[in-house]
Amino acid sequence: MFIDPFGRPITYLRISLTDRCNLRCVYCMPKDGLQWQPRADQLSVEEIVRVVETAAQGGVRRVRLTGGEPLVLPHVVEIVRRIASIQNIEEVSLTTNAMLLERLAQPLADTGLKRVNISLDSLDADKFKRITRGGDIDRVWSGIAAAERARLTPIKLNTVIVRGLNADEIPALAQLTMEHDWHVRFIEVMPIGNAQDWGEGFPAPSERYVSVQEMRSALSTFDMQPSTTPQGNGPARTYRIPGALGTIGFISPLGEHFCQNCNRLRLTSDGKLRSCLVIPNEVSLRDAVRSGQALESFFEQAIAQKPERHDMLVSTPAGSQRGMSQIGG
Repeated sequence: MFIDPFGRPITYLRISLTDRCNLRCVYCMPKDGLQWQPRADQLSVEEIVRVVETAAQGGVRRVRLTGGEPLVLPHVVEIVRRIASIQNIEEVSLTTNAMLLERLAQPLADTGLKRVNISLDSLDADKFKRITRGGDIDRVWSGIAAAERARLTPIKLNTVIVRGLNADEIPALAQLTMEHDWHVRFIEVMPIGNAQDWGEGFPAPSERYVSVQEMRSALSTFDMQPSTTPQGNGPARTYRIPGALGTIGFISPLGEHFCQNCNRLRLTSDGKLRSCLVIPNEVSLRDAVRSGQALESFFEQAIAQKPERHDMLVSTPAGSQRGMSQIGG
């Protein structure tokens, strides 16, 4: 069993399948995008499977696939099928922008995917297009409907809240839970690879942050009650509006950090193990997996570097040299 230096069992692995994405969300990626990793540097399906097999032997039970945008990979369905069949892996889930989900929801469900988290940063079509630099909100709604038909539930909708951009939509987004069994999660914007100017009409770096306390205050009229955390809700603190079908969650890495319960490792698409989203330490296992070496010691090395908590501050860019889309945050 993998245990970190502070006694926390490691049971969850987030895998970034690719750094590529079909959107350019302002809080995640520069307008002109990033220099993509060479495909030869990224792990193959077989290599990913080998890593997950080792993780499962060490106690990992849940795997989440991220990106970039994981659905841009032509072999994403095969990856899900292979991981879901690994002994001791109890759940495979996926985070997506849903641009390609309508077509892929059922094939993914058929091969073992259990749940999806979907990014939805505005309910206004024009604002959504601005935030994502080209996204089509109608495709998101179609993707959500397809995920419901495929029973990739409970569906979680992730919203990164930014002052001067979408903070005014907190009540309307929360209202979605009244009529849908969806789990809307409001996320504090994190200073990871996004400290640059986002362009005309967007807030300056010093003006973007909205604390979780302020988010909750915006919903004070809803009389929210603490709620049981939905399956796989991770660090979210969860509430329910009386009579609502779904729940509201707050993910607050800055305002109310949740490091004490962290049970995860991250694997980047180029084969680096990270013990923390923020701390830049990485352990490369790509060459080891390609040469057939045993991988357990690489996991142990990464876990030994896991900090008790991060030191990320609202006003200071995080120490990571990679952006969120490159880490698979």
